[in-house]
Amino acid sequence: QVQLVESGGGLVQAGGSLRLSCAASGKIFSLNGMGWYRQAPGKQRELVARITGRGSTDYADEVKGRFTISRDYAKNTVYLQMNSLKPEDTAVYFCTYNQLSWGQGTQVTVSS
Repeated sequence: QVQLVESGGGLVQAGGSLRLSCAASGKIFSLNGMGWYRQAPGKQRELVARITGRGSTDYADEVKGRFTISRDYAKNTVYLQMNSLKPEDTAVYFCTYNQLSWGQGTQVTVSS
């Protein structure tokens, strides 16, 4: 079993930045991937960014150039640095380990 705890969400003005963190505990294999998804009201959950066990990254087109995912293997923690935030980035952000375990989500609200 893997437990994930997200932190770092909040309210920010458009153009601002936030950094999300997700700490994983339990049976972690560093070769498994981790990632961030988001879900806005009335919409389906969608991929934001993911990082493989070897450090390869992949981003949704909507966040390329603005968001950066990184991973601290020693701390079993994944981060999402979000810059140049837009109101359309408003959503609950979920961390996932191997798409099998999910965190409880953290709210990100971007005001215009």
